[in-house]
Amino acid sequence: MASIVMVIGQSGTGKSTSLRNFKKGECSVINVSKKPMPFPCDLNVANVGNYDTIKTLLQKTEAPSIVIDDCTYLLVNEYMSKADERGYDKYTAMAKSFWDLLNFCINDLPDWKIVYFMGHTEKGDDGREHFKTVGKMLDNTVVCEGYCTVVFKTVVEDGKYYFCTHNNGYDTVKTPLGMFEADRIDNDLKAADVRMREYFKLPLKAPVENKKTETKENK
Repeated sequence: MASIVMVIGQSGTGKSTSLRNFKKGECSVINVSKKPMPFPCDLNVANVGNYDTIKTLLQKTEAPSIVIDDCTYLLVNEYMSKADERGYDKYTAMAKSFWDLLNFCINDLPDWKIVYFMGHTEKGDDGREHFKTVGKMLDNTVVCEGYCTVVFKTVVEDGKYYFCTHNNGYDTVKTPLGMFEADRIDNDLKAADVRMREYFKLPLKAPVENKKTETKENK
């Protein structure tokens, strides 16, 4: 069972840039929006936006950390592809596709993997800031942040970039008790990844499987 972590925030607040300190092999990126990375990058980056291809990559990659950037565009792309369709069935189909991806990560990936869902934010009718979706189905029925123990929000203050770690009463940010003492930490997903793996007792690298060698006795 892989862990899902959400990293949400407005455009330009450092979501993608937070990957800058990962080394090759530590993290793989599924680049849904297919835009260039905002820093010199030698990470494995796959420019894909198809759900089935994403699931295949999630299974095949040996990197312990995988980032889907930007998940909002998974929903936008499917919405635009169904723009000529009428009725609410398309919203149900979109919610089902995203729900299937969440459950695939939880049920079909090994527990040493962390999958980061990066996405934009919006304010709901209640004034709370949350992961930006398309339509109300995901917001009201699925509640994407409910699948996560950790939700970071990216913010910029006085030219410095941070992750918010604690809920302010008007967003969906959350981290487990004692994982981070400060309300804001440096915008460095590698450092946060190390801390989360320490907290949850997850390995920093993919475990090496011991292969048993069978010996045959000659009679």
